[in-house]
Order: sequence, then structure tokens, then C-alpha cells
Amino acid sequence: MKLLLRILIPAVALFVAHLLISGIELTGHSDAKKAGTLVIIALIFGVVNAVLKPIIKTVGCVFYVLTLGLIGLVVNGLLLWFCSWIAGKLSIPFHITGFEPAFFGAIIVGVVGWVLNLIFDEKGVRRVVRV
Repeated sequence: MKLLLRILIPAVALFVAHLLISGIELTGHSDAKKAGTLVIIALIFGVVNAVLKPIIKTVGCVFYVLTLGLIGLVVNGLLLWFCSWIAGKLSIPFHITGFEPAFFGAIIVGVVGWVLNLIFDEKGVRRVVRV
């Protein structure tokens, strides 16, 4: 169940980014194909983040310190744009038209993913929010 949530949460976040940002294009003939595409892109995004992000953070740690972490937004946008490039090479119908949609899409993916991770815990059950 934990693995399923680790795939579905980014897929839902990418879908929300697709709905809100006009430069994130998801094409497909049916809703099932679009959902499959989102799951594949979520897997690619997870692999890219797991492999490249630690290397980028290590190499560019000075920039993270100087910008108080704001360079991370640019890095996330570039990694999402890179995922779009990989999808194009694999003939997956997902495309981001430029850096600006990738930048804002990465922000939306991060926020939506964070909210969904707050709602669902590692066992996949809803947490009770007490005020």
C-alpha cells in the first residue's frame, strides 16, 4: 500500500498541475490512457529525483545556502522539464512547453504532494486532524 501511495500521490499532483498550468500537455485518447501516462511520468519523476537531486544538492550546496533554498524551486522545475524530455524520447504523450510551466508546475506538484501526504499516512488511511 505504501508503494502504491508513493506512485499515486505524484500522479495526482501532476494531474492537478496539468489542469492549472496551460504549458503542461497531457494527450491521450481516453481517460485510462491519460491515467497510465500520469503513473509512468510519476515513476520517471521519482527516479529522476532519487538519482539526480542528491547530486545536484551536493554540487550546488553553496547556491542553496546563498539563496536560502530558493534555488530548489528552480532545480525542481528543471527536473520536471527533464522528465518531459525523457517522456518525449520514450514517446510518452506528456510534454512541458518551456521552463516557466515547468517551474510553476513543480511548485504545484510539491504543494499538492505535500497536502496529500498530510492527508494519507504511510498505511494509506486518513489521519484525523484535531484542532
